[in-house]
Amino acid sequence: MQIRSLELNNYRNYEYLNIPFESGTTILYGDNAQGKTNILEAIYLSATTKSHRGSKDKEIIRFMQEEGHVRTLIEKSDMIHCIDMHLRKNKTKGIAIDGLPIRKSGELFGLANVIFFSPEDLNIIKSGPAERRRFLDLELCQLDKLYLYNYTNYNRVLNQRNILLKQIAFQPNLTDTLDVWNQQLVQFGSEMINSRRQFIQHLNEIIADIHSGLTGGSERLCIKYENNIDPEEFLKVLREKQDLDIKYQSSQYGPHRDDMNFYINEVEVRRFGSQGQQRTAALSLKLAEIEIVKQLIHDTPVLLLDDVMSELDEKRRDYLFHSIDKIQTIITCTGYDRFIRERIKINKVYKVVKGHVYPEGKMKDLG
Repeated sequence: MQIRSLELNNYRNYEYLNIPFESGTTILYGDNAQGKTNILEAIYLSATTKSHRGSKDKEIIRFMQEEGHVRTLIEKSDMIHCIDMHLRKNKTKGIAIDGLPIRKSGELFGLANVIFFSPEDLNIIKSGPAERRRFLDLELCQLDKLYLYNYTNYNRVLNQRNILLKQIAFQPNLTDTLDVWNQQLVQFGSEMINSRRQFIQHLNEIIADIHSGLTGGSERLCIKYENNIDPEEFLKVLREKQDLDIKYQSSQYGPHRDDMNFYINEVEVRRFGSQGQQRTAALSLKLAEIEIVKQLIHDTPVLLLDDVMSELDEKRRDYLFHSIDKIQTIITCTGYDRFIRERIKINKVYKVVKGHVYPEGKMKDLG
């Protein structure tokens, strides 16, 4: 898969932008707060319907404007597809694929596969469980339509069940209706748990070799899925613990409370790993993410690297560049520095200044 071009109207600090991309590596460089990350965010939005920052549509639209647009051309299986997004401050976004509007944003998942790697991702190991669940859900929703179906329905049922739990506090006679939602929650939640287990098992098969390569064979990285409830016990526990749910007016059990943790040589990285080990584990995760996408969809994703070079030492940067040699990669950095010039082939360079992008022409292989 390749990103061919990105067109923005009233998107963050861009009044208008139309930027072409080539296969290989593109560099976007410039001072901080000029708009480099906004370009990567728009590409990620086109693939997932979401901002990697968690921003709402009204926060993405350019200041003092009511609407914004993102238009992305991608090439996949020798075909060009156009993803149009119409952002509106007070309405849900409109999305069209090849000129045809889609009813549900989930219909977009899987068309474009992108992997975003930013300094914040280096903290995924030591962040709270919500960040790791978000990683699982976003990756699986892009790769597995059945997971997307179960995930969407699970969250719909979970929301309805939580509303009912709040109502029961004032209308105890509604308690008997709780089991209808219990059964649906178990139906969709159990499928989610099983899919996550399979995904992490697959991830472990890939990440062990990557991490071993990064550490010269001195460390073995393993991911363990820590599910809040087993599918076989899910319905039983919901029924037995419903008084607790009613007390807290929210659902205490289910995959919405799951976690996954990272272990190096059987020692938990989040609690006992050094900062260097945590960063290496995060880099291993991103590189494994690239490989698992290639294996499951038989295509290469687009890699978006947002100012991560300064966060990685020379050994980790070398390993990263070696791993992405044949992947379309878009990199942001503050300086078009010597390290990048010497170690990778760069196909296009842009300088970003205050919401304007200036091409520097096609670059030769400087390695």
